Amino acid sequence: MKTISKKNKSILSLVIAGLIVVFGGTTSTIHFLGQSHTFQVLTKTNKVSDTPSKEKSQSIIESVKSQTHGNKFVYDNGSWIIDNNQNNLTAKNSMQQFASNTVDNLDRPQTATAFLTRNARQYKKREETNNGATNWVPLGYHQIKDLPGRYHYAYNRGHLLGYALVGNIQGFDASESNPKNIITQTSWANQANSPTSKGQNYYESLVRKALDRNKKVMYQVTPLYIDNNPVASAVWIKAKSTDNTLNINVLVPNVQANLHINYASGFCNKDV
Repeated sequence: MKTISKKNKSILSLVIAGLIVVFGGTTSTIHFLGQSHTFQVLTKTNKVSDTPSKEKSQSIIESVKSQTHGNKFVYDNGSWIIDNNQNNLTAKNSMQQFASNTVDNLDRPQTATAFLTRNARQYKKREETNNGATNWVPLGYHQIKDLPGRYHYAYNRGHLLGYALVGNIQGFDASESNPKNIITQTSWANQANSPTSKGQNYYESLVRKALDRNKKVMYQVTPLYIDNNPVASAVWIKAKSTDNTLNINVLVPNVQANLHINYASGFCNKDV
């Protein structure tokens, strides 16, 4: 068996590297100095982003943004910032803690509002407080699962006022079965929580951190519907702390990468 000199090994490495660039990854055999060399080139796949594209997000936002009366909308990693995060909420230290929400004549959840202090925060798991899900599901909840990517389910029981924010307010139903507080929401829109993928949980995390620093926050979440659709096209989130260090005014589209939703029924399917 012939051995390959250090110089020729370097040449062989360059040849293989060139094949990687040209072919992008495959199993190949080359002949070099009278010998056959089979090698496996690992293909670098272009992973589909779990964050909805600007185009997908914008196609939904265009139909509901007029309901916010905002003037400027800037895409920000899945969500849309309205008017530089400035909003019309009033937050005063003299206010008393509360949480409230309602439904309309079609039984669809409407604007949910809360004035929050650190005492409103719930640090226990749902299992510890008996605030988990039951068999009840919100309007338009037609689940599909085994989806590719990080979010394997199409839908979550999406909360307007999050459990960790209001779960310790006496008299408020913080369960996943409160028809005034739960909507059919995509897994991405509900769960995404990173600077590169900003779903509702990302903005809730900003409020949670503010409360943990003993700030007081006026908080409001409004699901935005088109006509009589049972499924909201987006949620409009606003927050303001009494010291004005926290200001949020954003739209989170109720979308998910590689998912097509019929908002008039809630049925959905994988994008082809």
